Amino acid sequence: MPVTDLLIRNAAEHGKEVALVELNPTMEDTRKYSFKEFDLVQQTSPRSYRRQITWQVFNEKANRVANMLLDRGINKGDRVAILMFNSLEWLPIYFGILKSGAIAVPFNFRYTANEISYCADLADVSVMFFGPEFVDRIRMNAEEMTKGRLLIYVGEGECPEFAEGYWNMVADYSSSEPGIRLTEEDHAAIYFSSGTTGFPKAILHAHRSLTQAAEMEAIHHETTKDDCFLCIPPLYHTGAKFHWMGSLWTCSRAVLLKGAKPDVILKAASDEHCTIVWLLVPWAQDILDALDRGEIHLEDYSLDQWRLMHIGAQPVPPSLIKHWKEYFPNHLYDTNYGLSESTGPGCVHLGLHNINKVGAIGVPGYRWECKIIDENGETVNHGDVGELCVKGPGVMLEYYHNPEATAETLKDGWLYTGDMARQDDDGFYYLVDRKKDVIVSGGENIYPVEIENFLQEYPKIKDVAVIGLPDKRLGEITGAIIETQPDSGCTLDEIEKFCNQLPRYKRPKQIIFAPVPRNATGKIEKPLLRKKYGAERLVEQENMS
Repeated sequence: MPVTDLLIRNAAEHGKEVALVELNPTMEDTRKYSFKEFDLVQQTSPRSYRRQITWQVFNEKANRVANMLLDRGINKGDRVAILMFNSLEWLPIYFGILKSGAIAVPFNFRYTANEISYCADLADVSVMFFGPEFVDRIRMNAEEMTKGRLLIYVGEGECPEFAEGYWNMVADYSSSEPGIRLTEEDHAAIYFSSGTTGFPKAILHAHRSLTQAAEMEAIHHETTKDDCFLCIPPLYHTGAKFHWMGSLWTCSRAVLLKGAKPDVILKAASDEHCTIVWLLVPWAQDILDALDRGEIHLEDYSLDQWRLMHIGAQPVPPSLIKHWKEYFPNHLYDTNYGLSESTGPGCVHLGLHNINKVGAIGVPGYRWECKIIDENGETVNHGDVGELCVKGPGVMLEYYHNPEATAETLKDGWLYTGDMARQDDDGFYYLVDRKKDVIVSGGENIYPVEIENFLQEYPKIKDVAVIGLPDKRLGEITGAIIETQPDSGCTLDEIEKFCNQLPRYKRPKQIIFAPVPRNATGKIEKPLLRKKYGAERLVEQENMS
């Protein structure tokens, strides 16, 4: 079935129950709501920003968005982008796009102005919903962005001159179902991924991918209608959205939390009676560090209902989970492996009752298959290392407008992940290394070649290699090994100032002045660099702890 049927069902059967809560405990809510039933939200406290909507209102908001898009000429299969921070509007807009028959295209909110334009062109976007935080970035390329494209501003204050205002556009449209016939084979969403060069690829999924993600999430985490999911990561990310899909499947409540400080997370879990919390490694590590330092105290919160903590998006140090269980001995734990090409997390998962296997990414997820192959495409002997391939109902349809990349990644229904793995005697899979050189830092992908090309522009740099270095909190940090021009007098300070032109998350966190080794074919010998400087950093972190 199309994923929109789940929302329609929830509204019909449990319409008066709360579906979503938007929570920002650090910001006062001064907004006024006056758009009749379109914005039937509750302000439950004058001192904090908290809104909530029921399943009925969620569905009605989605219907209004869908009917507006249809009235503005959007046809089945057109692409509609979302460039917004998490909010109570995000998911109703997403489902409104789907209900219109269009394809939802979430954008990474870290994109630069040029990346926004590039991805809008790559996906043939006809409409873009965007928040106030992105006005300046869009304005930089407004002339290009508005050619044959409708921009819709979703925010308070004055609407920019190149856009139309969401509130005025949608409020007067019907809240009835738009009546567009959908099947699970219809195209539903495009998500963006990148290779080591950093150039995005547009990943096309059908409705069946989204529906299977919802069912799989509920099964993997034994989600029931009584659960409450605390969602902190951005909804543009497949991980956040498809973990939330378990709530959609079971018609259970979810909380969209703005803020990831330890006390904010624990207070939200306590006040909202959250039972399932998905954390990135840095957030979990921050909570443990704050507890160790005595900055927060568990007795100040009501957390007995919290039953599951799970982590994804990057490798999880077994020591972190061991430490976590010291503070939260009754918590179930799971980790998930996945790609945007596999509808996010879950094609491989550890499982709630396999904590003895921490360090593994797990076993094939619900309705998924896995295999490990060698360079010739043959299945390796048990225990040997090879490329992990997955197959299941959530595999992408294609890389949009990129048949060459599609053919390289999809073969006979199998998705070639580009990750190297091995399988133990119990059938659990372990990641060994990345076939590609992507650095995963705090759950975000960073592409070394992009940073290397940038640094090569600095005249005092002769050669440069960018690698991932182990980090207790972020999993990895970006390290730049820089070989300077002879007698250039290049200093650390001037390199750091030059790197300020990069977005903050792309700036190298450790700069090492040293020769850059290359092999006979001119390729950088990155395994040698990782071995040398990774070991040195591990010793350094061990001495600091």
